[in-house]
Amino acid sequence: MQTKWLEDLIALSHTGSLTRAAERQHVTHPAFGRRIRALEAWAGAPLIERHGSSVRLTSQGEKLLGFALQLVPAMAQARSDVAAAGGQGRTATVTLATGRTLARTVAADWLSRIRRQRAGVRVVVSTGHMAETLQRFERGEADFMLTYHHPLIAVRLSSHQYLQRRVASDRLVPVGKVNANGQASFSFEQAEPVPYLAYAQTLALGRLVSDHLSNHPKAPRLAETIESDSADALLEYALKGLGVAWLPWSLAAGACKARRLAPVGSKALEIGFEVRMVRAKRRLSPAAESFWQTVDPG
Repeated sequence: MQTKWLEDLIALSHTGSLTRAAERQHVTHPAFGRRIRALEAWAGAPLIERHGSSVRLTSQGEKLLGFALQLVPAMAQARSDVAAAGGQGRTATVTLATGRTLARTVAADWLSRIRRQRAGVRVVVSTGHMAETLQRFERGEADFMLTYHHPLIAVRLSSHQYLQRRVASDRLVPVGKVNANGQASFSFEQAEPVPYLAYAQTLALGRLVSDHLSNHPKAPRLAETIESDSADALLEYALKGLGVAWLPWSLAAGACKARRLAPVGSKALEIGFEVRMVRAKRRLSPAAESFWQTVDPG
């Protein structure tokens, strides 16, 4: 049995789809299916049930998933402990996995605030889409994960295996370029649809904005003109006057204070969310445990 087979099972439990799980594991759909069948052969029991295009775990699969959620991080911890034992006297390292936008905004602010507490500790920050970040974290490749939290986009993490603490509160604000009069160039009251700078639906923020606009009784008339999988790119497009984007305030605040961007519409169109730090309940390295203590539980 290979550890990556257990990682496949974890990915499948999150996605409920062989295709999406294969994408998360960076393998082809046929190869992923073969690995799941190999795991079933090793376990001696069926682990998944197909229901149309979706897949769910059998009772045996759920039982093995419980072991997988303990074993995969434990193997990563063993590797970390062995490496630490062989590196006595070296600078302690703490690893943090997060999204690209969070690394630039909330993570940067937070690391600046705890500069004294992390003296002598090397912090390694790895970034990617949140699905990639979650995958690395579950494999035990990072001590901590910094992630968005909202009921619509919350990642599925067992409270028996992980701890979470709120690091910051943020909100998605519709913003547009400021005109020569110091006002937003666009208005949701205008007759024609407003050019809309959208997130790709592969992004958690994209799903959050789409759901918000679909269910808002006073959603503005929008004409999607650009889609991107990067909040940083959407910020640049908004600064160039290409349309309105729902940006994290932590990302857009500087441009708004410099009067290069301005909020568009009422506060009712904003979307609040939290940013949370997540860790495994298992024992971490001394440096990582000290790092965790800097996260205010309130």
